[in-house]
Amino acid sequence: MPDPQQPLLRVRHLKKYFPIRRGVLSRVAAHVKAVDDVSFDINRGETFGLVGESGCGKTTAGRAILRLIEPEAGEISFDGVDLLKLDASGLRKKRRDMQIIFQDPYASLNPRMTIRSIVGEPFAIHGLASGSERDDKVAELLKTVGLDPTVRNRYPHEFSGGQRQRIGIARALALRPKLIVADEPVSALDVSIQAQIINLLADLQQQFGLTYLFISHGIPVIEHISTRIGVMYLGKLVEVGTSRQICTSPRHPYTQALLSAVPIPDPAAKKQRIILKGDVPTPINPPTGCRFHTRCPIAVERCKTEEPPLRTLSDDRLAACHLAE
Repeated sequence: MPDPQQPLLRVRHLKKYFPIRRGVLSRVAAHVKAVDDVSFDINRGETFGLVGESGCGKTTAGRAILRLIEPEAGEISFDGVDLLKLDASGLRKKRRDMQIIFQDPYASLNPRMTIRSIVGEPFAIHGLASGSERDDKVAELLKTVGLDPTVRNRYPHEFSGGQRQRIGIARALALRPKLIVADEPVSALDVSIQAQIINLLADLQQQFGLTYLFISHGIPVIEHISTRIGVMYLGKLVEVGTSRQICTSPRHPYTQALLSAVPIPDPAAKKQRIILKGDVPTPINPPTGCRFHTRCPIAVERCKTEEPPLRTLSDDRLAACHLAE
């Protein structure tokens, strides 16, 4: 039996590389190091936010954890079970406890299926309900996410983006999972709709005791919903701490730059913006030493040659920076 005192999800040294093939024989010439040695824990009932700029590897990490794409190396322990050691049958059973909400509410729903079929599909796949029982469960799920159950016979194109995302959430909730990976679930929505979806996810967490891995590039969204936050840069975690620690007193220079770019809704307020120079290096051939040193405003010679470990600081947060204290 899993220990309730242990983290629900434990990720250690996760790696995911994508091969680059060239030539007539399509030989592997290099690899895109999308996720490179990432480790973190997610406790039961909490929301762990994963934030970073586009291309940092946060979505790849989320999908690799669910084995929607297969990682190269690492350990993924979910509820006391090593997911990487499960065969196809074992993984299929474990998927009842792990679900995902996709970023694009337009592409994530099959346009040829009715809402009844989309939300009811998890029950059909796992053989848990059929006929009128499945219809009743679909109606209950739609009501739970704030939709009228009478829309069951409509198709996805008849709904707005926010309504489609609610349908996606209903599908993710169908099997009463323990963990939901929310992959930028509000980035494609209007700001007013974003707030509704975020509040819905928070309410569902309280109602069903859910645990979230919430992936986003929006600091305000992450700050609002997350218990703890991990900041990614170029395939690696550079800082991990509580939401308050990360958003009020960041220690890593990259986190400080991210927060300085968040606009303040007060025209009279003055804020010192940290402007990062240069472009993000390629994950095909990342810089030696600290991967952020090519853009870091406080980098020293040591940063160019020695890779900083993700170490514990004085306030119990983690940071991968030689100069952080």
